Amino acid sequence: MSDKVNQTRTIALVGHGGAGKTSLAEAMLFNAKAVDRLGKVDEGNTVLDFEPEEIKRGGSVSASFGHYSHKKHDVHLVDCPGDDNFLFDAASALRAVDGAIMVIDAIDGIKVQGEKVWQFVQAAQTPALVVVNKMDRERANFDAAVNMIPDMLGVKGVRLQLPIGAADGFGGVVDLLSNKAYTFAKDGSGKMEIGEIPADMADEVEALRESLIEDIAEADDSLMERYLEGESVSDDELAAALKKGVIERLFVPVTACAALRNIGVQSVMDLVNRLLPSPVEAGAVSGVDVKTGEEIQRQPSADEPFCGLVFKTVADPFAGRLSMVRVFSGKLTSELPLLNPNKDAKERFGQLYLQTGKTQKAIAEALPGDIVAIPKLKETATGDTLCEDKSPIKLQPVPPMPAVISYAIEAKEKGDEEKLFAGINKLLEEDPTLRLDRDPATGEALLGGMGSVHIETTLERLRRKFNVEVNLKTPKVPYRETIKGKTKVQGRYKKQTGGRGQFGDTWIEIEPAGEGEGYVFVDAIVGGSIPRQYIPAVEKGIGEALLQGVLAGYPMVDVKVTLYDGSFHPVDSSEMAFKVAGSMGFKKGAPQCKPTMLEPIMKLTVTVPDDAMGDVMGDISSRRGRVLGMESKGSLQIISALVPMAEVLGYQPELTSLTGGRGAFSMEMDHYEEVPGDVQKKIIEAYQATKKEAEN
Repeated sequence: MSDKVNQTRTIALVGHGGAGKTSLAEAMLFNAKAVDRLGKVDEGNTVLDFEPEEIKRGGSVSASFGHYSHKKHDVHLVDCPGDDNFLFDAASALRAVDGAIMVIDAIDGIKVQGEKVWQFVQAAQTPALVVVNKMDRERANFDAAVNMIPDMLGVKGVRLQLPIGAADGFGGVVDLLSNKAYTFAKDGSGKMEIGEIPADMADEVEALRESLIEDIAEADDSLMERYLEGESVSDDELAAALKKGVIERLFVPVTACAALRNIGVQSVMDLVNRLLPSPVEAGAVSGVDVKTGEEIQRQPSADEPFCGLVFKTVADPFAGRLSMVRVFSGKLTSELPLLNPNKDAKERFGQLYLQTGKTQKAIAEALPGDIVAIPKLKETATGDTLCEDKSPIKLQPVPPMPAVISYAIEAKEKGDEEKLFAGINKLLEEDPTLRLDRDPATGEALLGGMGSVHIETTLERLRRKFNVEVNLKTPKVPYRETIKGKTKVQGRYKKQTGGRGQFGDTWIEIEPAGEGEGYVFVDAIVGGSIPRQYIPAVEKGIGEALLQGVLAGYPMVDVKVTLYDGSFHPVDSSEMAFKVAGSMGFKKGAPQCKPTMLEPIMKLTVTVPDDAMGDVMGDISSRRGRVLGMESKGSLQIISALVPMAEVLGYQPELTSLTGGRGAFSMEMDHYEEVPGDVQKKIIEAYQATKKEAEN
C-alpha cells in the first residue's frame, strides 16, 4: 500500500487560456495508452474538452479529469480552465493536488490570466514545473518566455531542459542534468530517442549546466558548501537536491514541448514522476476536529481514518450529481459509512470511479492521492468534507469568488419559470461561482458570474441539460432617492360615505437623516393628540411611501420623519386611516425637500499590460470614473478606480477590445453618491416616458 501511495502523483495543469493545457494533457494520456488517439482541440475531438460548450469555443470551461500509468507511477491529472470566466475551477483543483504544471505559451509568454492562476498556485503552496509549450510555432521564443517568469510569477525559473530548435525545426529537448538529448518523431506518435547533445548546442549547454548546478545547490546547504569548495557532486545528489528545491518551492524547473505534435511530452511525464511530490512527500493535511474544534492532522497513509475533500461537482439531469473527491488519508470503499460534517449528514454510495474525460472506470478502493468520482451523494456539495463517521474532521475548502457581473434573467416562455430556477439551482451545485439573487429594489432575478462568457455558457447548459430558454437583459441599476432639504407638512385623511367614516390627521417634519441610516422615524407626540395605538400605523404608512420615490420611483433612503402633532376622531379614526394619512403627508412633503437621486459606485480593479494603460485610464474617465491609484507588477499595471455602476454594466467587452483580451478586472460595491444633474434629468425623463406609456 505504501509503495502505491509513494508512486502516486496528483497534478493540475494550469495557465492562461489558449496556452495548450488540454493539448498537453491529451498527449500525456495518449503516450500512456490511457486513450487510443491524440485528440486535438481545434478538431473538437479531445477526451477532456467533451462538453458541447467547450467544443464550440475551442477551450475548457470546466475542470476535467484524467488518469494514466507511466513507468510504474499512477498519475491523476486535472486539466484546469485558464479563461478569467472559469478560474475558480483552477483555484479549487489546486486545493486537491500535490503538484502543478504551469503551461506557458512560447509565443505570447505569460498573460494576465496566467499570472492570476499562478497566484492560486502560490496561495496553495503547490510545488510546480513550468512547461513552455508551442515550441513548434512561428515566433516561438523559449528564452523570452523563461525570462518573464521572475517578473510575472515572482519565482526563479531554472532551465532544466533546453529546446532543440524552434518552429518547424523543433525536434526535442536537451536535459542539462543527464547531458543527453531527447529527440522525438514528428508524426505525433511521441516516440523518443536518447542521444548525444547537438554540437552547435554544446557550449550553451555547458554554461547553463553550471548555472543549473548552482541553483540546485542552493536547496541544500551542505551541497552548496561542497560545491563552492570545488568538491564533485554526484548526479544522484543533484537529483535529490533538485527535487527538494521543487518541493520547498525555492524555484521552478522549466522545460519545453510542442503538445499538439507530441514532441517533448514524454520528458514532461518523466519530470512529473521525478520531481513533483507524492502524497507522502506532500505531507499531512490539516483540518478541524468536529468534536473539539481543535486543529488536527491526518497523514497520507491507508492506515489512517479516511478523509477527503469534494472539490468539484458535476450536475447531470439524467445521471444525477457526480462528486469529485480527493482522498487525503485512509482507504475509501463503498462499504465505508461516511459522514459529511459540513451538513452533519450520513452518506452512502454504491460505486467508486476513476474519471477520464466523460469515461468512468469502476474501482474497488481509493487510497491517499487518488481523485475519484462518487455518484448520487444526497447532501454533499462542492467544498464539503467526507470522512469516517467515527473520526470526524472538517477540511478547509477554497472560498467561492465574488461574482464580477450580473444579468437580469427571465424564462423566454411563460410557465417555464419553475423549470428555469430548478435548472439554475442544479448548476449552482456544480459551479459555486454562480449567484442567483433577486434585487429587492427592482424585483429582477439576477444571475451573477465571473464574466459574460461564464453567463452565456451557463445559459447554453440550461438549454442543453434542462431544455429551458432564457431572456438575458442588462440589469436595472438600483438607484436610490433621498432629500437635501426639510419641511413640515400635514397629512389628513377624511372619508365619509354613510355609516362609520375614516379619519386620520398627522403633522410631520421631513428632513435628511445621516448617510447610511435608511429610514428614521421619531415619535414626538405629547399630550395624546394622536392615541398611542395609531402611531405604528403612521410609521408603516410613511415606510411604504418611501418604497417609491418622487423623482423616478426608486426607494428613498436616509430620510428622517418626526411625527409631532395631529388629531383624531373618537369613532372614525383607525389604524388604516392613520396609515393613509402618514403616507399622504410624506408624498405631499417629500417634493418640497429638494429630492435628489443616488447611484451605486463600484470599486473597480483593472489589470492591464503597460501598453494599454493609457487607453484604459482614458476609458475609465469617460465613464465618470475617478482613478484612485496605480501599482506596477512586472509588465502589468493594476489600476484602482471608483466608477458608477451604470457605466460599467457592460465593461468586459470594452476592456477586451482595449487590451486585445489581455486585461482583467474585478469590481465590488463601494458606496452610493449623488447622481450628477444632467444624468439625473435623463433618468427622470426615461421614467416619466415609461410611466406615461404604461398609463396609455
